[in-house]
Amino acid sequence: MSQPTTPDRRRFLGTAAVALAAAPFAMSGALFAHSGDAKPAAGAIRPGAHSSFAALKQIEAGVLNVGYAEAGPADGPIVILLHGWPYDIYAFVDVVPVLASAGFRVIAPWLRGYGTTRFLASDTPRNGQQGALATDVIALMDALKIDKAVVAGFDWGARTAGIVAAIWPQRVKALVSVSGYLIGSQEANKKPLPPSAELQWWYQYYFATERGRLGYEKYRREFSKLIWQLASPKWNFDDATFERSAASFDNPDHVAIVIHNYRWRLGLAPGEAKYDELEKRLAEFPTIAVPAITLEGDANGAPHPDPKVYARKFSGKYAHRLITGGIGHNLPQEAPQAFADAVIEVAREGG
Repeated sequence: MSQPTTPDRRRFLGTAAVALAAAPFAMSGALFAHSGDAKPAAGAIRPGAHSSFAALKQIEAGVLNVGYAEAGPADGPIVILLHGWPYDIYAFVDVVPVLASAGFRVIAPWLRGYGTTRFLASDTPRNGQQGALATDVIALMDALKIDKAVVAGFDWGARTAGIVAAIWPQRVKALVSVSGYLIGSQEANKKPLPPSAELQWWYQYYFATERGRLGYEKYRREFSKLIWQLASPKWNFDDATFERSAASFDNPDHVAIVIHNYRWRLGLAPGEAKYDELEKRLAEFPTIAVPAITLEGDANGAPHPDPKVYARKFSGKYAHRLITGGIGHNLPQEAPQAFADAVIEVAREGG
């Protein structure tokens, strides 16, 4: 799962604690749409209307052979959809056809450690740090000969999309990010938070232990289902919906990537030297200048910062929307029409 601006840990922390840590971030940026509550439009796509993708493909990109879903016209404007933990590309199974019908070429890749994405070499570090995940997206764009795209995501995917937009703005047309600005740093993670906030990170500390690694290896489905329930308390997903995504956790590198991701955030595992310069830039919390829309569900069980906390980090055209109706952490799957609408709107703003 993802987390707020600073420190760089999962959003299972109290809003007050995050606001305290990021108090200097005030509202700014030119709003191109009114912020406020957003409800599904009449005739909106029904969550769960789709259970599969039209096409699943593979391509070598950087250190990976990436599995991805693709839909829409080959010459359409491109949207890249990025999932988080413990989720996968099926979080976008209802979003993809909406965007494809609107004329977009849609790419939804499995992140490293998920689904059919595999490392090309056995000796490549199974590295889950934020810089590695973002670099994977650029490598995928290069492999697919994509010069520029709208990037959109939630949880790990929102952080990754935000990094790509901040560091490689020439490759990003516009951004949609659930729960806002999530770029973080190991240094920021050294700062303790109030006990009530730390309590929410139980799984992160669990993962810091060998017992936690073994436990996630053995109970990855039970663990992931629990996180789904806690993060989206009003989402009544069925077993088939969960199992479609849970199959992607059988990836042979999944546990290693997840454990490294959270240990790296706490400074308990090293990253790779080739990402050091990138991480230094990210530790300065760069602003995002491309047009952006941030979204939040009104029933997100993963505590998240108030949008006023991070709005200043978006220096271009920017809007925030609260999606109502009992929408939790997995916003694209729980409110696919609202997510797709945000992508379509921000794409127009990106030119």
